[in-house]
Amino acid sequence: MSELESLGWTDRLSTLYEPFAGDDVVAGRVSVQHRGAYDVLTDHGELRCDVPRRLVHGAETTADLPVVGDWVVVAPRPDDNAGTITAVLPRFTKFSRKTAWQAAEEQVLAANIDVAFLVASMNEDLSLRRLERYLILAWESGARPVIVLTKADLHAAPEAAVTEVETIAGGVPVIAISSKTGTGLEDVREQLTAGLTAVLLGSSGVGKSTLVNTLAGEELLATQEIRDDGKGRHTTTRRELIQLPGGALIIDTPGIRELQLWVADDGIDEAFEDITALFASCKFSDCAHDREPGCAVHVALDDGSLSAGRWESYLKLQAELEHLDRKLDKRAAAGARKKWIALSKEARENMRMKGNR
Repeated sequence: MSELESLGWTDRLSTLYEPFAGDDVVAGRVSVQHRGAYDVLTDHGELRCDVPRRLVHGAETTADLPVVGDWVVVAPRPDDNAGTITAVLPRFTKFSRKTAWQAAEEQVLAANIDVAFLVASMNEDLSLRRLERYLILAWESGARPVIVLTKADLHAAPEAAVTEVETIAGGVPVIAISSKTGTGLEDVREQLTAGLTAVLLGSSGVGKSTLVNTLAGEELLATQEIRDDGKGRHTTTRRELIQLPGGALIIDTPGIRELQLWVADDGIDEAFEDITALFASCKFSDCAHDREPGCAVHVALDDGSLSAGRWESYLKLQAELEHLDRKLDKRAAAGARKKWIALSKEARENMRMKGNR
């Protein structure tokens, strides 16, 4: 097996690469993203790569630039084990969030992933509302979500915690694990087959790096002991693609302090399928679910089959997505107007030049 095949290279990728193929370039996969540089794994070994200004300026947004997991085209410089990324192949899947700052911009955390492990610690404040956000973006990414609850050895009743999380999981597997005792690790390994790429997503200190080390069978990533208050310590500072002994690949990510939703209409429908399925049973097709006669949602709220917290969370997240849509629409309109003004200015300048001839 070639290095590319061990990284997940397929015939489909070969077809996508054909237009770029040549003696002066090779295909590779981004394994680490640095500031202004990338480590790319190729059949020629690992190359430290830069990105030319042409690629930066040609990108519509920063989300189009390479991220960990991307398949790229590289022009190698063999003399110094380096190269230049000349193109990014189309992504099959991507996990995105809205950037933490005010502007409505997409940030891609990982690309070409098959499984998204949504990791939460059982010795901290286990938040169903936070997990709902992760589920929305995981479903929207195109990857298959799996919820992993770490540090089960520190929880008095891990089975009860799993049952609670399953109420919002919508059939997504919920696995309680302990890297210390080995509980649940075999269930995680069963999700990782050769050639598959997974990503670990979660807050700082929930045990993502410890899980990678346990799966790898060696200390590949730095970890720290939990603090006296039972909370984990942040250690990972960059996204990194790691090859596991069984042939799967896994991307470790820094802790996510704030997970703002990106465009996720399909994702919210998947994550809240228990609620969206109720809409079809409402008496009126345009039901606003605000105490109209025959509203299936309020029937479910009244009989307890739908919790008030779950419904309120859905409304809040839906409002957040609608607000994002409005911001994006305004930005698109402003961009179109700016482009129209530039074209009009260019047309007037051309007419003026013709008049002076």
